[in-house]
Amino acid sequence: MASLLYLLLIILMIPSSSSAQNPPSPGYYPSSRIGTIGFDQGFKNLWGPQHQRLDQGTLTIWLDTSSGSGYKSLQPYQSGYFGAAIKLQPGYTAGVITSFYLSNNEEHPGNHDEIDIEFLGTIPDKPYTLQTNVYVRGSGDGKIIGREMKFHLWFDPTQDFHNYGILWTPSEIIFFVDDVPIRRYPRKSDATFPLRPMWVYGSIWDASSWATEDGKYKADYRYQPFIGRYQNFKIGGCTANAPATCRPPSASSSGGLSQQQYSAMEWVQRNYLAYNYCRDPKRDHAQTPEC
Repeated sequence: MASLLYLLLIILMIPSSSSAQNPPSPGYYPSSRIGTIGFDQGFKNLWGPQHQRLDQGTLTIWLDTSSGSGYKSLQPYQSGYFGAAIKLQPGYTAGVITSFYLSNNEEHPGNHDEIDIEFLGTIPDKPYTLQTNVYVRGSGDGKIIGREMKFHLWFDPTQDFHNYGILWTPSEIIFFVDDVPIRRYPRKSDATFPLRPMWVYGSIWDASSWATEDGKYKADYRYQPFIGRYQNFKIGGCTANAPATCRPPSASSSGGLSQQQYSAMEWVQRNYLAYNYCRDPKRDHAQTPEC
């Protein structure tokens, strides 16, 4: 009996495995340096207005058989930090994409730039995939050169709101989840880096042809409506017509990522990276010289 009590005591003293699943502290929190704005202060409906509702600071958009919905920033930007807290729908969401991204597709159709955070819908008991992507003068018609890195998350994104952010400066793009950097895309040449002004967008839409396991699972409208919720919008940066002296926010107090932030990013990529375009043997890496 005494040995059993001793064993139970040892088990209770072992740290919970869940705490070990959280990333190391990044030590710096870029989103805390930027004030929250109301949706109407920075955005407007772009499509599907009947599938968009604003209630006490939370924007809800949804997809059903009739339509999805999307929104767009009031102004274009040439650099900055762009973020929102997002809560995803649980259950069967295969084929559905909930997104927050930068793009100039309306200004440069067929030749646009884009910086994406996209949540790829899933089936029950499988985690959401967060896809980050960078397009440079890409069109989406087969000539596009995607630069996808996909991640799973160290938490369930359907249980609560979490902050997702994009920092775009003249020298780098950094993707953040709860202020933890998960990916850094440096400017290695003008040809591989988006430089033209972009708007900020969010949307929910049916991408059954590719979103979930390369299209294996499609959107199933027996589970409609599919819902995405956004709040805590943040925009801090330089508009397209800002003076040359305008400077976007920094990744850290010293400018670029600190060593502590790099350590947190390396932890995420070691434990939760699901796909890296630079390591895909099926890709033509002559088209992605930054690899």
